[in-house]
Amino acid sequence: MHQVFDPDNAWWRFVSRCVDVVGLSVLWAILCLPVVTVCPVTSALYYTVVKCFRHGERGAFGVFSRAIRENLRQGVLATLICLPAAAALIFGYAVMRANWASDLGAVMFVAYDIALMVPAGIVCWLVALLGRFTFRLRDAFRTAAMLALRHLPSTVVVVLLTLELGLFTLERWWPVCFAPALCALLTSLFFERVFPKYLSEEETEKLEDTPETPRE
Repeated sequence: MHQVFDPDNAWWRFVSRCVDVVGLSVLWAILCLPVVTVCPVTSALYYTVVKCFRHGERGAFGVFSRAIRENLRQGVLATLICLPAAAALIFGYAVMRANWASDLGAVMFVAYDIALMVPAGIVCWLVALLGRFTFRLRDAFRTAAMLALRHLPSTVVVVLLTLELGLFTLERWWPVCFAPALCALLTSLFFERVFPKYLSEEETEKLEDTPETPRE
């Protein structure tokens, strides 16, 4: 009986992870409703998933709460910078789609969709960087652009993965209970392989072994 109710056995660890996935995903969706909080909340989710799901740190909701407080100001500024650019790109997408009927319009629409991978990828890298490291905002954008272009295959996969999960969630409301945390976890499989390549040996050990975010 002691083993059955032991919180460290496999069953209760599984239940705890399920609670974390659902709770973090729903909290993410609620906290993103003001729109300007999208970047800090998403950065906090990424950080929490990496620390708690990949590195085994406990107290996911506490980690998530602290990460939001630490990234709130900078994350809101990043969101305010990204929103006008996103609006312009969406407007361009609407224009291209309106001209889809002609052969030239179809070619331009496809080319525009492919080109959108770069700015979308920069935002994905930016969110992860703000969650995992301390950057000045200008340097964070520059580093995100560099990583997005230098690791273009990973960038494309992450963008497509995020897009598909996002569309799936919009079409059926119930995936919001797990899709945000799942997307962060799958994204980390690509990004966390890249980050150590740009860190010293000491910083890499901190990135992998400690509960604290490495500071640069």
